[in-house]
Amino acid sequence: MKKFAWRGSVWILVASQVLLCAQSSPKSRNPTPTQQATAKLLAPTPPMGWNSYDSYGTTVKEADVKANALWLAHHLKRYGWQYVVIDMEWFVTNPTPSGNGKDSLYSMDENGRYIPAPNRFPSSANHAGFKPLADYIHSLGLKFGIHILKGIPKHAVEQNLPIAGSSYRAADAADLTDTCPWNPDNYGLDSSKPAAQAYYDSIAQLYARWGVDFIKVDCIASRPYDGDEIRMLRLALDKEARLIVLSLSPGEAPIEKADELRTYPQMWRISDDIWDMWHSTVDYPQGLGDQFSRAAKWAPLAEPGHWPDADMLTLGFLGPSPGWGKPRQTQFTSDEQRTLMTLWCIIRSPLMMGGNLLKLKNDTRTKYMLTNPEILNVDQHSIDNHIVISTDKLVVWTARCV
Repeated sequence: MKKFAWRGSVWILVASQVLLCAQSSPKSRNPTPTQQATAKLLAPTPPMGWNSYDSYGTTVKEADVKANALWLAHHLKRYGWQYVVIDMEWFVTNPTPSGNGKDSLYSMDENGRYIPAPNRFPSSANHAGFKPLADYIHSLGLKFGIHILKGIPKHAVEQNLPIAGSSYRAADAADLTDTCPWNPDNYGLDSSKPAAQAYYDSIAQLYARWGVDFIKVDCIASRPYDGDEIRMLRLALDKEARLIVLSLSPGEAPIEKADELRTYPQMWRISDDIWDMWHSTVDYPQGLGDQFSRAAKWAPLAEPGHWPDADMLTLGFLGPSPGWGKPRQTQFTSDEQRTLMTLWCIIRSPLMMGGNLLKLKNDTRTKYMLTNPEILNVDQHSIDNHIVISTDKLVVWTARCV
């Protein structure tokens, strides 16, 4: 049985893990040189926000996004939560919760770039794209993110559409032998062809024009890891004046690529999707208890601007159309919920809430975890995070709060 207690500045979780975060001396009123340098980075601290997939799968609509964004702005923004991320297949007009359908119908512009499905995002009509929705989210003092798949739409290649801002066409860029093993939407890009970089440049320009602040790129960090496309994406984003965080999925990303991962993206997944279970015997999904060994391996590699990502927080109500399973209150016990939040924070993982924010009104436990300033401070501002004791039944972590 796991037991949990809160004692001053010490988190204690017996039979699973123990967290110790030493109290720091009072902060100086003037930023240190390190703090000044960190402020210039993309994602100087682990990004915090909300992602639509655990509650809405690929069925999320504009009204859902706006409502969750408004709740986040009113209740969580002051604690550091700031990103609102629309997960996969926002361009599909006939979505199913889990996505990846072989009969999907797509919204696409004349240059082979996905655009929001107007039946789900009505403000995107008349070539507006996501700009009206991004403007609304920015008006709340928040930041706007989207999910994409690596590569180029198969339909764009089949029609050999022109690539915006270049003399190339879609077929010039595609690698027809490179397809995502679990999603049929795209072909990969052939990094040896100039047209491939031109295509990524074209979507980066479009997303910057829309006002996107965060891009989660899927089918790129593992099975297989695609370093060439990661590099091309970062290069394309860096050509834009707008600063855009690059997040990679799924995991586990290969640790032998740590130097590349701490160069190009701001965050990358350390596992496949984590859902609300303690242990899994299959590759997908994974459980909370499966994450401890990965956390220990990746935590020392976290640094300002580059964060190993333990996946979304499957807390609260997962519905009305979660990306896996039936609509439900999280199946984690109360101890397991606190374990998840504690482990994510001690390894300084990005924190992306997956539960439906609109259902938190009477969920005091989840609201407490999302707004507890002391545990959030461990995630956002601690250093020297590492294991000091590890046995089969007990793990002790320590970190210094700054």
